Amino acid sequence: MGRLWRVAGVLPAYAQVAWEALAPRAVGGAGRTRVAQAVVRSEGRVLLCLRRELRGWELPGGTVQPGERDEDAVVREVREETGLDVAPLRLVGTYQRSGFRAHEAVVFECRVVDGTLVTSRETPRVAWFDLGALPATIFPWFRTPLADAVARHADPVLRREHQGIGAIAAGARIDLAMRWHGDA
Repeated sequence: MGRLWRVAGVLPAYAQVAWEALAPRAVGGAGRTRVAQAVVRSEGRVLLCLRRELRGWELPGGTVQPGERDEDAVVREVREETGLDVAPLRLVGTYQRSGFRAHEAVVFECRVVDGTLVTSRETPRVAWFDLGALPATIFPWFRTPLADAVARHADPVLRREHQGIGAIAAGARIDLAMRWHGDA
């Protein structure tokens, strides 16, 4: 019964994700949010978060507030989601994503300067993973920024990515697998 109950949780979660993706367009908004995300590395490991609504591992981060600098947003978001204080080291790149949940992500490589790793209401699990052994359940759209951070390009990259039906299907597969296995 536990597995079926967890999988049944997809309906409200998917409705919330669909609303967030489609509502800005329905009310005449631009439909593109700016988010700041962090590649937090330490001793050959990277910090990943698991969100409550759509299960799958991802980089910590979130929406840049109006008037907020990207660097300040990434520090705030990482603290809110993980309990860690970080310092941005460099801009890895900007990722302009069209299609479903269109947004622009600015990704920073960061280092931990203080704090204790904790979960939050938004991120019920946070964990360190070896860079050479990332979980199969990391959302695919986070793999490119991670690879760019590890590659240490001379200049920040600019990537344009389309999140179509393939990205939606991959996300749903990961979410369902995580729910079926109890987020393991």
